[in-house]
Amino acid sequence: MRSPQSVEALENLGRERLSPNFFMRDFLYSEIANFHGIPKIPENPDLAIETGKRLCEELLEPLQATFGRIAIRSAYRSPTVNALGNEKGDNCGSNESNYAAHIWDRPDKDGKKGAMACIVVPWLVDHCEAGGDWRGMAYWIHNHLPYGSLQFFPKLWAFNIGWHEAPKREIYSYIPDHKGWLLRGEPVLEQLSASYADFPRPARA
Repeated sequence: MRSPQSVEALENLGRERLSPNFFMRDFLYSEIANFHGIPKIPENPDLAIETGKRLCEELLEPLQATFGRIAIRSAYRSPTVNALGNEKGDNCGSNESNYAAHIWDRPDKDGKKGAMACIVVPWLVDHCEAGGDWRGMAYWIHNHLPYGSLQFFPKLWAFNIGWHEAPKREIYSYIPDHKGWLLRGEPVLEQLSASYADFPRPARA
């Protein structure tokens, strides 16, 4: 598939179904692109669709099936949009660090494919506002899903979740009281299960 060159072609790309509950259009919104009036369109739609499907099928669908609706905050970024966000200081890393992450349609420096989305889980927001510990979500994902990497943020306990061909299974926190690495490459750890004992039972879409 060529990179869309018309409204109709972009609409057709948006209709691509990545999993039972997600379509490509769900991942194309961007405050940076909207504010600066630049398009956020995949250069390699086929690769974006391929990696987006893995992200949705293996990570987002099980999360939504278990915890209810999830909200997409930032997902696919074109290299142009990501570079501008990095230049303007709008919470975007370099393009090189985002290949096979937020830039779904370019492999990383090792030639590996991947895709990432920043999401908010309303169930987690309610859980934390009621006194629960957000780290339970990090450890639940670690023990139940084939994620590549996770990064947690203070606002709404949002987190980046990535699928990757060569998963590092690393969890990093930007939340002030627990800033730094939580896990780096560890296998499934049953001793973490106490941190999410009151979570819903895992479900599949």
